[in-house]
Amino acid sequence: MIFSSKDISLSFGATQILKNISFNLASKQKAGLVGVNGAGKTSLFKIILGEQPADSGEISIAKGAKIGHLAQNMDLNLQHTISEELLSVFAHLEQLEEDIRTLEQAMASQEGVTLEKSMSKYAKMTHEFENAGGYEYKSRVRGVASGLGFLPNEHELPIAQLSGGQKTRVGLGKLLLSKPDLLLLDEPTNHLDIGAIGWLEDYFLREYDGCVLIISHDRYFLDKVVKKVIEIERGVAKSYNGNYSAFVEQKTKDLEIAEKHYANQQRDIKKQEESIALLKSFNREKSLKRARSKEKQLAKVERLDAPQAAPSPMRLALSPKTSSGNDVLRIKNAEKIFGNRKLFRNVDVAINKGEKVALIGENGIGKTTLFKMIIEGDNAVMLGSNVKIGYYDQTLKFDDLEKTVFMEVSDNFPRMKNVEIRNALAAFLFIGDDVFKPISALSGGERGRVALAKLMLSDVNFLLLDEPTNHLDLFSKEILEGVVNTYEGTVLYISHDRYFINNTADKIYELTPNCAISYLGNYDYYTEKQMENNTSSIAGSTNGHPQDIPETSNKQSYLEQKEQQAKIRQTKARIQKLEKMIEETEISIAAQDEILSREDIATNAEAAAKEYAAKTELEERLHHLLEEWEEISLCDI
Repeated sequence: MIFSSKDISLSFGATQILKNISFNLASKQKAGLVGVNGAGKTSLFKIILGEQPADSGEISIAKGAKIGHLAQNMDLNLQHTISEELLSVFAHLEQLEEDIRTLEQAMASQEGVTLEKSMSKYAKMTHEFENAGGYEYKSRVRGVASGLGFLPNEHELPIAQLSGGQKTRVGLGKLLLSKPDLLLLDEPTNHLDIGAIGWLEDYFLREYDGCVLIISHDRYFLDKVVKKVIEIERGVAKSYNGNYSAFVEQKTKDLEIAEKHYANQQRDIKKQEESIALLKSFNREKSLKRARSKEKQLAKVERLDAPQAAPSPMRLALSPKTSSGNDVLRIKNAEKIFGNRKLFRNVDVAINKGEKVALIGENGIGKTTLFKMIIEGDNAVMLGSNVKIGYYDQTLKFDDLEKTVFMEVSDNFPRMKNVEIRNALAAFLFIGDDVFKPISALSGGERGRVALAKLMLSDVNFLLLDEPTNHLDLFSKEILEGVVNTYEGTVLYISHDRYFINNTADKIYELTPNCAISYLGNYDYYTEKQMENNTSSIAGSTNGHPQDIPETSNKQSYLEQKEQQAKIRQTKARIQKLEKMIEETEISIAAQDEILSREDIATNAEAAAKEYAAKTELEERLHHLLEEWEEISLCDI
């Protein structure tokens, strides 16, 4: 074992954050630490690092083990270049290399015994240099810098000129190169584009042989890297073997089992209590004695706590007030130049009504710029009929921070009824008294959810979302996925969250310097096609257009994609229609129940029989609709 925690507890005032946290990490193990925002993950990191004392419990770390931590404020030398700062990790090797060169020069003029001693020392030094990776450390530095997204011509940029995100990447690079025995990473994929995140995954899987504990909201990253998940929920930690998807599956099963055990115990307790009450009602000595005996037995029962599942959001289909035409967005030969720098050119985009489209690409390629061109009405941009744009840009500005969440929505949508507002906010995980919190008391993620709720309730039908999952915890991301998938308008979003893209996108555009390449599927489909068609070489071809792919299998693949997209649209349309018909039929059945409960119907056998037959017919219709809905929803398209 590299690390173990035993019964770690921590409270802030009357609020207990951590309760008897215990888990172990073995050598070379990669584990994820998950939980909602505020669960205590960062507090646990601080306890491990000795920055925060625990109220009780103990931390054990293997003797001689070195801990590395990606801190928010990295200790970087602002006078260094990126290359120099990364090389500083190997200062001992640089010094050893310099000593070897100095000894070589001295040996050139030595002879006899002096030379023999120097040669012996030289052999030891070169052996030490080789064993410590002296012949490859410079190439490792270049590889890590490039992998984290720094272009070769940026390696000599001074640290002082870097953005906060770039400095974080340098800090991460230093940690990876130093290879501590236990590496603590808090959101390591922040400030990385998809390409850099993929490189980091590969680095952990292939090169990094230390133990890693990762706090991350990047579910795709966790799926790829970790083999153990530790969840902190309501102050208690539980460990699950496997990646993130395995954790979700096992947690669901555990909850079902816990609910059954709780229900069984509650049923047994109720039965015992009824038996005790019955014995007492006889008011006889023997029955009272037996009742007291049963009460003592019942008092000894260790009662199970009711399982607390994550709150279930309302299933609310958010429909635009105004329907757009089928052709929502067309972009033809768009390009953007800033001074002497050309961001992109030859960009063609086609988005139809109801599509959920992801825009991906390297950091700095111009994704947000393209969004602004759409909003501002660039000459290359054509919007369809009745298209109304809503933009989410992460600034999260609110006019009055003292307004409650409920008031913020109510004031913006005065015609909405209170119950409609509550239902809409529930879809965004504002439940119970949460709706009466002031905006000033909300976290960044909660403010983001309020902004998204307002956007989706507004009179728009084409949403442009710029990194909508930023600042959201894992459960909030799942809520957002459900909202996007049920939204009946059109969505175009920028995201580095591959799990989110995988679960919501039916089309992806990859923005490159020379074109925008379309993939008619989710992120898994995108990665599959990337491997097949070697899209990186396509993007760098003579004029960069996707149609310049040789007319062989790629053309056939394109036609297959178009056919697949048409099938997906048809299936989604049928599912939406079926869901509407199911809802209408359920309402009609409820209406029939009210009719049957009326006294004038209940006392009239002929009328009751007629209304009951109508209800039976509706129930049969509902049964057939549900069967068709289930069959289509589960089909592999």
